[in-house]
Amino acid sequence: MAAEKTEGVSSETGQEYRPPKGSKKSLSSTASGKTLTYEAEADWVVLRKDEKPKAEMFYVRYFLAEEKPGESRPISFVFNGGPGSSSVYLHVGALGPRRVSFRERGDPLPPPHILVDNDETWLQFTDLVFIDPIGTGLSRLIPEDKKEEKKSDEAKEKKDVEYWKVKRDLESLGEFIRSFLSKFHRWESPVWIVGESYGGFRVAKLAKSLQEDYGVGLSGAIMLSPALEFGLLDGNDYDALMWMDSFATMAGAAAFHGRARKLKEAEDHGDYMERACEFALSELLPVLAGGDLVGESKRDKVLDAAADWIGIPRPTMRAKGGRVRIEWFVKNLLRDQGLFLGLYDASATVKDPYPDRDDWTGPDPTLHTVERVFASGINTQVRKTIGLESDRDYSLLSMVVNEAWQDDIRGHVLEGSTGATDDLRYGMSLNPDMKVWISHGVYDLVTPFFATERISRLMKLDEDRRKMLTVKHYPGGHMFYMWKESRKAFFEDIRRLYEGRGLFAKAEAIARDNKD
Repeated sequence: MAAEKTEGVSSETGQEYRPPKGSKKSLSSTASGKTLTYEAEADWVVLRKDEKPKAEMFYVRYFLAEEKPGESRPISFVFNGGPGSSSVYLHVGALGPRRVSFRERGDPLPPPHILVDNDETWLQFTDLVFIDPIGTGLSRLIPEDKKEEKKSDEAKEKKDVEYWKVKRDLESLGEFIRSFLSKFHRWESPVWIVGESYGGFRVAKLAKSLQEDYGVGLSGAIMLSPALEFGLLDGNDYDALMWMDSFATMAGAAAFHGRARKLKEAEDHGDYMERACEFALSELLPVLAGGDLVGESKRDKVLDAAADWIGIPRPTMRAKGGRVRIEWFVKNLLRDQGLFLGLYDASATVKDPYPDRDDWTGPDPTLHTVERVFASGINTQVRKTIGLESDRDYSLLSMVVNEAWQDDIRGHVLEGSTGATDDLRYGMSLNPDMKVWISHGVYDLVTPFFATERISRLMKLDEDRRKMLTVKHYPGGHMFYMWKESRKAFFEDIRRLYEGRGLFAKAEAIARDNKD
């Protein structure tokens, strides 16, 4: 398969195919008191199969005007997850030159929702390319004939799921990146890949395939709130890891909302979650794994303590055997106040529209309340600021794509045991100079930070590769960059990472001292 911007290609019906027309502008914005002048382009790359156009992958790029393409300035390819999500969240939420505006902890402001210049834009140290996978954003499958063209986007998407499988999705991103580097003569630039959630899964997979199959050497791989091993995301009565991984996040939420009975006076919430991790690993895990094999008295003692850690009644914890589903927790922790918590940010709350129902049925206070903010931001940026003219609807998060997404063998990817950590380890072995960064928001119940803490310590990295991996977390939820202070701290950490300063420089200095 090939990826390129092309015209005059005939479809199966012999009709001439013409790709959609992009838009390019010279723009400027301010960041940290400095003016950034840059070229912005919104356009598509055509993915082909057997010389026929199959799909149009949409992107938005920002190149700093003062730099000459192809030299030492880094270039970063950015995508979100879902699967079925466009790149909107990282684009206008954290990394792009302009971003949507929130309150201090990510709560939406009243409409209308406006864009502001982004003091934390990564354009200050890297050129940026935001990619929308097929079926998201403005990326679409190409109809084979006029009958197909008249169908709705949703109907066309339901028919063809070629790009909604793990392997083909990764191939499309590899094709895009290789084509983009050729088109803009950027093969000599340091290349970074950045992904959030399922996008973090993509980054870990691409750390292997981009380098081995597409000849793209990577300077760095950055994962935000990644889902690295899907087998850890859903638990049952006979396993232990998922329940343990989410425990510390529940403890942090209980502390945040004043329900944690194990919280010491004046104790920092981060320290409390660290103690909760230790309790989960050393005391709760044996009970989850063996039940009353540890002895009935010890089991009940541990479960009573676990209830105190996460702020729920002791009899309830005993009845659940330590297995507290995140959906139950967000519904019930503050039920007496008529509130439920966010799955994506358990520090956030929303009024429960159905307080008499036992099932979790309301809007998520993070995911659902911010959609209108991001929709306004991306449409303003692409259509008004960059000047793209298209009658396509920008699809922020397509549930059609999400529900159709398949593992290459077993069925829906989220219901299997597909993982990406082995690919990440392989990629780090291929390229010992590739820097790897993984971050989570500490209140995220969907992809809990403790899972990555454990996984990173099970990768069996040697000393040289271990110092190239940093795992660091921030206050906030799945999109922790919506919190002002977390966005600022994350920006400073990543700027040091790109510039070869900070944590990695310190690690290298320690390694040199040890050798001496």
